[in-house]
Amino acid sequence: MAQKSSATLMTDGPIWKRIIMFAIPLFWGNLFQQLYNTADTLIVGNFLGSNALAAVSSSGPLIFLMVGFFGGLSIGAGVVIGKYFGAKDFNNLNKALHTTVAFGICCGLLLTAIGQIAAPQILKLIGTPNEVLPVSLVYFRIYFFGALGFVMYNCFMGILQALGDSRHPLIYLIVSSMTNIALDLILIAGFGFGVGAAALATAISQFLSAGLCLHKLLKSPEEIRLYPRKIRLIPCMLRQIISNGLPAGLQNSIIAIANVFVQSNINRFGPLAVAGCGSYSKVEGFGFLPVTCFSMALTTYISQNLGAKEYERAKKGAVFGILCSITMAELIGISVYFFAPYLITAFGGDAAAVSFGVAQAKTISLFYCLLAYSHCMAGIMRGAGRATVPMFVMMACWCVIRVSYIAIIIHFIPVINVVFWAYPLTWTLSTIAFTVYFLKSDWIHGLEKQVGAGNK
Repeated sequence: MAQKSSATLMTDGPIWKRIIMFAIPLFWGNLFQQLYNTADTLIVGNFLGSNALAAVSSSGPLIFLMVGFFGGLSIGAGVVIGKYFGAKDFNNLNKALHTTVAFGICCGLLLTAIGQIAAPQILKLIGTPNEVLPVSLVYFRIYFFGALGFVMYNCFMGILQALGDSRHPLIYLIVSSMTNIALDLILIAGFGFGVGAAALATAISQFLSAGLCLHKLLKSPEEIRLYPRKIRLIPCMLRQIISNGLPAGLQNSIIAIANVFVQSNINRFGPLAVAGCGSYSKVEGFGFLPVTCFSMALTTYISQNLGAKEYERAKKGAVFGILCSITMAELIGISVYFFAPYLITAFGGDAAAVSFGVAQAKTISLFYCLLAYSHCMAGIMRGAGRATVPMFVMMACWCVIRVSYIAIIIHFIPVINVVFWAYPLTWTLSTIAFTVYFLKSDWIHGLEKQVGAGNK
Protein backbone atom coordinates (compact mmCIF):
# COMPACT_ATOMS: atom_id res chain seq x y z
CA MET A 1 0.00 0.00 0.00
CA ALA A 2 1.36 3.44 -0.91
CA GLN A 3 2.55 5.66 1.86
CA LYS A 4 0.81 8.93 2.59
CA SER A 5 2.35 11.78 0.61
CA SER A 6 4.77 13.98 2.52
CA ALA A 7 5.20 16.35 -0.45
CA THR A 8 4.46 19.97 0.44
CA LEU A 9 3.51 22.91 -1.73
CA MET A 10 5.20 26.12 -0.63
CA THR A 11 2.95 28.35 -2.74
CA ASP A 12 0.45 29.18 0.00
CA GLY A 13 0.36 29.76 3.77
CA PRO A 14 2.61 32.05 5.85
CA ILE A 15 5.90 32.68 4.08
CA TRP A 16 8.05 32.59 7.22
CA LYS A 17 6.47 29.32 8.35
CA ARG A 18 6.92 27.56 5.01
CA ILE A 19 10.58 28.52 4.74
CA ILE A 20 11.53 27.84 8.36
CA MET A 21 9.63 24.56 8.62
CA PHE A 22 11.36 23.40 5.44
CA ALA A 23 14.76 24.72 6.53
CA ILE A 24 14.76 23.14 10.01
CA PRO A 25 14.98 19.53 8.75
CA LEU A 26 17.59 20.71 6.24
CA PHE A 27 19.59 22.18 9.12
CA TRP A 28 19.53 18.93 11.04
CA GLY A 29 20.22 17.00 7.87
CA ASN A 30 23.26 19.14 7.13
CA LEU A 31 24.35 18.70 10.73
CA PHE A 32 24.36 14.94 10.41
CA GLN A 33 25.94 15.18 6.96
CA GLN A 34 28.77 17.10 8.58
CA LEU A 35 29.07 14.28 11.12
CA TYR A 36 30.15 12.01 8.26
CA ASN A 37 33.39 13.94 7.82
CA THR A 38 33.78 15.10 11.41
CA ALA A 39 33.52 11.58 12.83
CA ASP A 40 36.31 10.47 10.50
CA THR A 41 38.49 13.41 11.52
CA LEU A 42 37.88 13.14 15.27
CA ILE A 43 38.46 9.41 15.42
CA VAL A 44 41.40 9.41 12.99
CA GLY A 45 43.04 12.38 14.73
CA ASN A 46 42.69 10.95 18.22
CA PHE A 47 43.50 7.31 17.47
CA LEU A 48 45.88 7.43 14.49
CA GLY A 49 47.82 10.70 14.98
CA SER A 50 48.67 13.88 13.06
CA ASN A 51 49.97 12.23 9.87
CA ALA A 52 46.77 10.22 9.45
CA LEU A 53 44.75 13.34 10.19
CA ALA A 54 46.71 15.22 7.52
CA ALA A 55 46.03 12.41 5.04
CA VAL A 56 42.27 12.70 5.53
CA SER A 57 42.40 16.51 5.50
CA SER A 58 44.40 16.73 2.28
CA SER A 59 41.79 14.58 0.53
CA GLY A 60 38.94 16.95 1.45
CA PRO A 61 39.25 19.52 -1.35
CA LEU A 62 39.76 16.74 -3.89
CA ILE A 63 36.64 14.94 -2.74
CA PHE A 64 34.61 18.13 -3.08
CA LEU A 65 36.12 18.67 -6.51
CA MET A 66 34.92 15.25 -7.65
CA VAL A 67 31.46 15.26 -6.09
CA GLY A 68 30.73 18.99 -6.42
CA PHE A 69 30.10 18.80 -10.15
CA PHE A 70 27.53 16.03 -9.85
CA GLY A 71 26.02 17.67 -6.78
CA GLY A 72 25.42 20.77 -8.89
CA LEU A 73 23.61 18.70 -11.50
CA SER A 74 21.27 17.36 -8.79
CA ILE A 75 20.44 20.97 -7.88
CA GLY A 76 19.35 21.50 -11.48
CA ALA A 77 17.14 18.42 -11.29
CA GLY A 78 15.52 19.76 -8.13
CA VAL A 79 14.72 23.08 -9.83
CA VAL A 80 13.05 21.31 -12.77
CA ILE A 81 11.00 19.01 -10.51
CA GLY A 82 10.11 21.87 -8.15
CA LYS A 83 8.73 24.09 -10.91
CA TYR A 84 6.51 21.31 -12.29
CA PHE A 85 5.32 20.45 -8.79
CA GLY A 86 4.50 24.11 -8.14
CA ALA A 87 2.58 24.24 -11.44
CA LYS A 88 0.86 20.89 -10.60
CA ASP A 89 2.05 19.47 -13.92
CA PHE A 90 2.42 15.85 -12.80
CA ASN A 91 2.96 14.43 -16.30
CA ASN A 92 6.17 16.42 -16.83
CA LEU A 93 7.11 15.98 -13.16
CA ASN A 94 7.02 12.20 -13.64
CA LYS A 95 9.25 12.42 -16.71
CA ALA A 96 11.72 14.70 -14.91
CA LEU A 97 11.85 12.37 -11.90
CA HIS A 98 12.75 9.25 -13.90
CA THR A 99 15.25 11.12 -16.07
CA THR A 100 16.93 12.46 -12.92
CA VAL A 101 17.39 8.95 -11.51
CA ALA A 102 18.75 7.57 -14.80
CA PHE A 103 21.17 10.47 -15.07
CA GLY A 104 22.26 9.98 -11.45
CA ILE A 105 23.13 6.33 -12.07
CA CYS A 106 25.29 7.28 -15.06
CA CYS A 107 27.04 10.02 -13.08
CA GLY A 108 27.67 7.78 -10.07
CA LEU A 109 29.32 5.08 -12.14
CA LEU A 110 31.44 7.64 -13.98
CA LEU A 111 32.55 9.26 -10.72
CA THR A 112 33.57 5.89 -9.29
CA ALA A 113 35.83 5.25 -12.27
CA ILE A 114 37.36 8.74 -12.23
CA GLY A 115 38.06 8.53 -8.50
CA GLN A 116 40.06 5.34 -8.91
CA ILE A 117 42.03 6.39 -11.99
CA ALA A 118 42.87 10.03 -11.25
CA ALA A 119 43.66 9.84 -7.51
CA PRO A 120 47.49 9.46 -7.61
CA GLN A 121 48.01 12.19 -10.18
CA ILE A 122 45.78 14.73 -8.43
CA LEU A 123 47.24 14.10 -4.97
CA LYS A 124 50.74 14.62 -6.34
CA LEU A 125 49.66 17.66 -8.35
CA ILE A 126 48.52 19.57 -5.26
CA GLY A 127 51.73 18.81 -3.42
CA THR A 128 50.43 16.41 -0.78
CA PRO A 129 53.37 15.85 1.62
CA ASN A 130 55.28 12.68 0.79
CA GLU A 131 54.93 11.32 4.30
CA VAL A 132 51.13 11.26 4.04
CA LEU A 133 50.71 10.57 0.31
CA PRO A 134 50.30 6.75 0.51
CA VAL A 135 47.68 7.02 3.26
CA SER A 136 45.83 9.81 1.43
CA LEU A 137 45.67 7.65 -1.67
CA VAL A 138 44.16 4.73 0.25
CA TYR A 139 41.53 6.99 1.84
CA PHE A 140 40.65 8.67 -1.46
CA ARG A 141 40.24 5.47 -3.46
CA ILE A 142 38.15 3.63 -0.88
CA TYR A 143 35.96 6.71 -0.41
CA PHE A 144 35.15 6.73 -4.11
CA PHE A 145 34.09 3.10 -4.13
CA GLY A 146 31.02 4.60 -2.47
CA ALA A 147 30.58 7.34 -5.10
CA LEU A 148 27.43 5.76 -6.57
CA GLY A 149 25.83 5.72 -3.12
CA PHE A 150 26.74 9.36 -2.52
CA VAL A 151 25.49 10.53 -5.94
CA MET A 152 22.22 8.60 -5.71
CA TYR A 153 21.53 9.83 -2.17
CA ASN A 154 21.97 13.43 -3.33
CA CYS A 155 19.84 12.68 -6.38
CA PHE A 156 17.00 11.17 -4.32
CA MET A 157 17.32 13.86 -1.66
CA GLY A 158 17.06 16.56 -4.35
CA ILE A 159 13.85 14.98 -5.66
CA LEU A 160 12.25 14.74 -2.22
CA GLN A 161 13.25 18.28 -1.28
CA ALA A 162 11.93 19.64 -4.59
CA LEU A 163 8.60 18.08 -3.60
CA GLY A 164 8.73 19.97 -0.31
CA ASP A 165 9.76 16.95 1.78
CA SER A 166 12.83 17.76 3.86
CA ARG A 167 11.80 15.51 6.76
CA HIS A 168 12.41 12.05 5.31
CA PRO A 169 15.90 12.85 3.95
CA LEU A 170 16.72 14.04 7.48
CA ILE A 171 15.58 10.77 9.04
CA TYR A 172 17.57 8.70 6.55
CA LEU A 173 20.66 10.84 7.01
CA ILE A 174 20.50 10.47 10.79
CA VAL A 175 20.38 6.69 10.43
CA SER A 176 23.32 6.61 8.01
CA SER A 177 25.37 9.08 10.07
CA MET A 178 24.95 7.02 13.21
CA THR A 179 25.96 3.97 11.20
CA ASN A 180 29.06 5.78 9.98
CA ILE A 181 30.12 6.78 13.50
CA ALA A 182 29.50 3.28 14.84
CA LEU A 183 31.57 1.71 12.05
CA ASP A 184 34.39 4.24 12.63
CA LEU A 185 34.52 3.36 16.31
CA ILE A 186 34.40 -0.37 15.67
CA LEU A 187 36.94 -0.49 12.83
CA ILE A 188 39.44 2.15 14.03
CA ALA A 189 39.06 2.46 17.81
CA GLY A 190 38.11 -1.20 18.27
CA PHE A 191 40.12 -3.16 15.72
CA GLY A 192 42.86 -0.60 15.08
CA PHE A 193 42.48 -0.42 11.31
CA GLY A 194 43.90 2.59 9.41
CA VAL A 195 42.31 5.52 7.59
CA GLY A 196 40.98 3.23 4.86
CA ALA A 197 38.47 1.94 7.41
CA ALA A 198 37.14 5.48 7.89
CA ALA A 199 36.56 5.79 4.14
CA LEU A 200 34.91 2.36 4.04
CA ALA A 201 32.56 3.32 6.87
CA THR A 202 31.53 6.44 4.97
CA ALA A 203 30.94 4.52 1.73
CA ILE A 204 28.73 1.93 3.46
CA SER A 205 26.73 4.69 5.15
CA GLN A 206 26.19 6.52 1.86
CA PHE A 207 24.72 3.43 0.23
CA LEU A 208 22.44 2.97 3.24
CA SER A 209 21.04 6.52 2.99
CA ALA A 210 20.53 6.12 -0.77
CA GLY A 211 18.67 2.84 -0.24
CA LEU A 212 16.32 4.39 2.31
CA CYS A 213 15.50 7.29 -0.03
CA LEU A 214 14.91 4.88 -2.89
CA HIS A 215 12.44 2.89 -0.79
CA LYS A 216 10.54 6.10 0.02
CA LEU A 217 10.21 7.07 -3.66
CA LEU A 218 9.11 3.55 -4.63
CA LYS A 219 6.25 3.76 -2.08
CA SER A 220 5.16 7.36 -2.75
CA PRO A 221 1.72 8.30 -4.19
CA GLU A 222 1.28 7.43 -7.85
CA GLU A 223 1.79 10.91 -9.30
CA ILE A 224 5.22 11.28 -7.66
CA ARG A 225 6.21 7.61 -7.45
CA LEU A 226 9.41 6.17 -8.91
CA TYR A 227 8.80 3.18 -11.21
CA PRO A 228 12.01 1.25 -12.03
CA ARG A 229 10.71 0.27 -15.48
CA LYS A 230 10.32 3.97 -16.38
CA ILE A 231 13.89 4.95 -15.50
CA ARG A 232 15.40 6.31 -18.70
CA LEU A 233 16.91 9.46 -20.16
CA ILE A 234 14.22 11.62 -21.77
CA PRO A 235 16.06 14.15 -23.97
CA CYS A 236 13.84 17.22 -23.35
CA MET A 237 13.98 16.69 -19.58
CA LEU A 238 17.69 15.95 -19.61
CA ARG A 239 18.29 19.24 -21.43
CA GLN A 240 16.39 21.13 -18.73
CA ILE A 241 18.24 19.36 -15.93
CA ILE A 242 21.61 20.05 -17.54
CA SER A 243 20.77 23.69 -18.37
CA ASN A 244 19.84 24.31 -14.73
CA GLY A 245 22.43 22.04 -13.14
CA LEU A 246 25.50 22.38 -15.36
CA PRO A 247 26.27 25.97 -14.26
CA ALA A 248 26.07 24.90 -10.60
CA GLY A 249 28.18 21.82 -11.30
CA LEU A 250 30.82 23.80 -13.16
CA GLN A 251 30.77 26.43 -10.43
CA ASN A 252 31.30 23.82 -7.72
CA SER A 253 34.12 22.15 -9.63
CA ILE A 254 35.93 25.34 -10.56
CA ILE A 255 35.67 26.69 -7.02
CA ALA A 256 36.92 23.33 -5.80
CA ILE A 257 39.89 23.63 -8.14
CA ALA A 258 40.58 27.04 -6.62
CA ASN A 259 40.34 25.51 -3.15
CA VAL A 260 42.71 22.73 -4.22
CA PHE A 261 45.12 25.53 -5.13
CA VAL A 262 44.53 27.01 -1.67
CA GLN A 263 45.17 23.59 -0.13
CA SER A 264 48.40 23.24 -2.11
CA ASN A 265 49.61 26.51 -0.58
CA ILE A 266 48.68 25.28 2.89
CA ASN A 267 50.58 22.07 2.12
CA ARG A 268 53.73 24.17 1.63
CA PHE A 269 53.76 24.87 5.36
CA GLY A 270 54.02 21.16 6.26
CA PRO A 271 51.91 18.34 7.76
CA LEU A 272 51.13 20.27 10.97
CA ALA A 273 49.56 23.10 8.96
CA VAL A 274 47.59 20.58 6.90
CA ALA A 275 46.33 18.85 10.05
CA GLY A 276 45.44 22.07 11.89
CA CYS A 277 43.67 23.68 8.94
CA GLY A 278 41.88 20.40 8.25
CA SER A 279 40.54 20.44 11.80
CA TYR A 280 39.33 24.00 11.37
CA SER A 281 37.54 23.01 8.13
CA LYS A 282 35.44 20.57 10.14
CA VAL A 283 34.52 23.27 12.65
CA GLU A 284 33.78 25.61 9.76
CA GLY A 285 31.47 22.99 8.26
CA PHE A 286 29.21 23.28 11.30
CA GLY A 287 29.34 27.07 11.08
CA PHE A 288 28.09 26.89 7.50
CA LEU A 289 24.95 24.91 8.42
CA PRO A 290 22.55 27.89 8.39
CA VAL A 291 24.13 28.98 5.12
CA THR A 292 23.44 25.74 3.32
CA CYS A 293 20.01 25.02 4.83
CA PHE A 294 18.54 28.41 3.91
CA SER A 295 20.12 28.46 0.44
CA MET A 296 18.66 25.00 -0.29
CA ALA A 297 15.28 25.99 1.15
CA LEU A 298 15.22 29.13 -0.98
CA THR A 299 15.95 27.18 -4.17
CA THR A 300 12.91 24.94 -3.57
CA TYR A 301 10.73 27.82 -2.38
CA ILE A 302 11.58 30.05 -5.34
CA SER A 303 11.22 27.31 -7.98
CA GLN A 304 7.80 26.25 -6.68
CA ASN A 305 6.45 29.79 -6.37
CA LEU A 306 7.71 30.91 -9.74
CA GLY A 307 6.31 27.73 -11.28
CA ALA A 308 2.93 28.77 -9.78
CA LYS A 309 3.51 32.40 -10.94
CA GLU A 310 3.45 33.68 -7.34
CA TYR A 311 6.02 36.38 -8.10
CA GLU A 312 5.46 38.76 -5.19
CA ARG A 313 5.43 35.87 -2.74
CA ALA A 314 8.74 34.63 -4.19
CA LYS A 315 10.33 38.04 -3.69
CA LYS A 316 9.18 38.38 -0.07
CA GLY A 317 10.40 34.87 0.73
CA ALA A 318 13.80 35.63 -0.77
CA VAL A 319 14.31 38.64 1.51
CA PHE A 320 13.14 36.72 4.58
CA GLY A 321 15.45 33.77 3.89
CA ILE A 322 18.48 36.00 3.38
CA LEU A 323 17.93 37.86 6.66
CA CYS A 324 17.53 34.63 8.64
CA SER A 325 20.62 33.05 7.12
CA ILE A 326 23.05 35.95 7.61
CA THR A 327 21.88 36.51 11.20
CA MET A 328 22.37 32.88 12.20
CA ALA A 329 25.68 32.60 10.34
CA GLU A 330 27.14 35.63 12.09
CA LEU A 331 26.09 34.44 15.54
CA ILE A 332 27.82 31.13 14.86
CA GLY A 333 30.87 32.94 13.49
CA ILE A 334 31.23 34.96 16.69
CA SER A 335 31.00 31.75 18.74
CA VAL A 336 33.67 30.05 16.60
CA TYR A 337 35.95 33.08 16.99
CA PHE A 338 35.91 32.91 20.80
CA PHE A 339 35.83 29.12 21.25
CA ALA A 340 38.25 28.20 18.44
CA PRO A 341 41.09 26.97 20.71
CA TYR A 342 38.79 24.46 22.42
CA LEU A 343 37.06 23.36 19.22
CA ILE A 344 40.29 22.78 17.28
CA THR A 345 41.94 20.95 20.21
CA ALA A 346 39.07 18.44 20.25
CA PHE A 347 40.34 16.97 16.96
CA GLY A 348 43.68 15.98 18.46
CA GLY A 349 47.05 16.58 16.88
CA ASP A 350 50.09 18.48 18.16
CA ALA A 351 49.87 21.90 19.80
CA ALA A 352 51.56 23.41 16.74
CA ALA A 353 48.86 21.93 14.48
CA VAL A 354 46.15 23.38 16.73
CA SER A 355 47.73 26.83 16.48
CA PHE A 356 47.37 26.79 12.68
CA GLY A 357 43.70 25.93 12.96
CA VAL A 358 43.04 28.62 15.56
CA ALA A 359 44.77 31.24 13.41
CA GLN A 360 42.56 30.35 10.47
CA ALA A 361 39.41 30.49 12.62
CA LYS A 362 40.33 33.92 14.02
CA THR A 363 40.83 35.26 10.50
CA ILE A 364 37.71 33.89 8.81
CA SER A 365 34.87 33.27 11.26
CA LEU A 366 33.61 36.84 11.71
CA PHE A 367 32.88 37.00 7.97
CA TYR A 368 30.43 34.08 7.85
CA CYS A 369 27.57 36.52 7.22
CA LEU A 370 29.06 37.39 3.82
CA LEU A 371 29.29 33.74 2.86
CA ALA A 372 25.68 33.21 3.93
CA TYR A 373 24.48 36.11 1.81
CA SER A 374 26.30 34.90 -1.30
CA HIS A 375 25.02 31.34 -0.96
CA CYS A 376 21.43 32.49 -0.41
CA MET A 377 21.61 34.69 -3.49
CA ALA A 378 22.98 31.74 -5.46
CA GLY A 379 20.10 29.56 -4.21
CA ILE A 380 17.55 32.20 -5.24
CA MET A 381 19.02 32.59 -8.70
CA ARG A 382 19.07 28.81 -9.26
CA GLY A 383 15.46 28.51 -8.14
CA ALA A 384 14.59 31.26 -10.64
CA GLY A 385 16.21 29.32 -13.45
CA ARG A 386 19.16 31.71 -13.67
CA ALA A 387 21.92 29.34 -12.62
CA THR A 388 24.50 31.03 -14.84
CA VAL A 389 24.45 34.16 -12.63
CA PRO A 390 25.94 32.53 -9.49
CA MET A 391 28.23 30.49 -11.72
CA PHE A 392 29.88 33.57 -13.22
CA VAL A 393 29.92 35.55 -9.96
CA MET A 394 31.47 32.76 -7.93
CA MET A 395 33.87 31.69 -10.65
CA ALA A 396 35.15 35.25 -10.95
CA CYS A 397 35.33 36.03 -7.22
CA TRP A 398 35.99 32.66 -5.60
CA CYS A 399 38.22 31.21 -8.27
CA VAL A 400 39.99 33.71 -10.54
CA ILE A 401 40.44 36.49 -7.98
CA ARG A 402 41.11 34.11 -5.07
CA VAL A 403 43.81 32.20 -6.94
CA SER A 404 45.37 35.36 -8.37
CA TYR A 405 45.47 37.01 -4.94
CA ILE A 406 47.24 34.07 -3.33
CA ALA A 407 49.66 33.52 -6.21
CA ILE A 408 50.75 37.17 -6.20
CA ILE A 409 50.71 38.13 -2.52
CA ILE A 410 52.26 34.97 -1.09
CA HIS A 411 55.21 35.48 -3.44
CA PHE A 412 56.01 38.69 -1.58
CA ILE A 413 54.61 37.78 1.88
CA PRO A 414 55.21 34.03 2.37
CA VAL A 415 53.08 33.56 5.51
CA ILE A 416 50.05 31.31 5.88
CA ASN A 417 47.75 34.18 6.97
CA VAL A 418 47.85 35.44 3.39
CA VAL A 419 46.08 32.22 2.38
CA PHE A 420 43.50 32.59 5.17
CA TRP A 421 42.53 36.11 4.10
CA ALA A 422 41.68 34.90 0.59
CA TYR A 423 38.26 33.76 1.82
CA PRO A 424 36.79 36.87 3.50
CA LEU A 425 38.17 39.11 0.75
CA THR A 426 36.52 37.14 -2.05
CA TRP A 427 33.28 36.68 -0.06
CA THR A 428 33.09 40.48 0.14
CA LEU A 429 33.43 40.82 -3.62
CA SER A 430 30.71 38.24 -4.36
CA THR A 431 28.40 39.98 -1.86
CA ILE A 432 28.76 43.25 -3.76
CA ALA A 433 28.18 41.58 -7.15
CA PHE A 434 25.07 39.70 -6.02
CA THR A 435 23.58 42.80 -4.41
CA VAL A 436 23.92 44.83 -7.60
CA TYR A 437 22.30 42.05 -9.67
CA PHE A 438 19.48 41.45 -7.16
CA LEU A 439 18.51 45.13 -7.06
CA LYS A 440 18.78 45.90 -10.77
CA SER A 441 17.58 42.74 -12.57
CA ASP A 442 14.14 41.24 -13.26
CA TRP A 443 15.10 37.84 -11.88
CA ILE A 444 11.60 36.72 -10.81
CA HIS A 445 10.48 35.85 -14.37
CA GLY A 446 13.35 33.43 -15.01
CA LEU A 447 11.33 30.20 -15.21
CA GLU A 448 8.49 31.32 -17.52
CA LYS A 449 10.14 30.31 -20.79
CA GLN A 450 11.42 27.02 -19.36
CA VAL A 451 7.97 25.99 -18.08
CA GLY A 452 6.49 26.74 -21.50
CA ALA A 453 9.19 24.76 -23.30
CA GLY A 454 8.72 21.77 -21.02
CA ASN A 455 5.02 21.57 -21.86
CA LYS A 456 5.61 21.37 -25.63
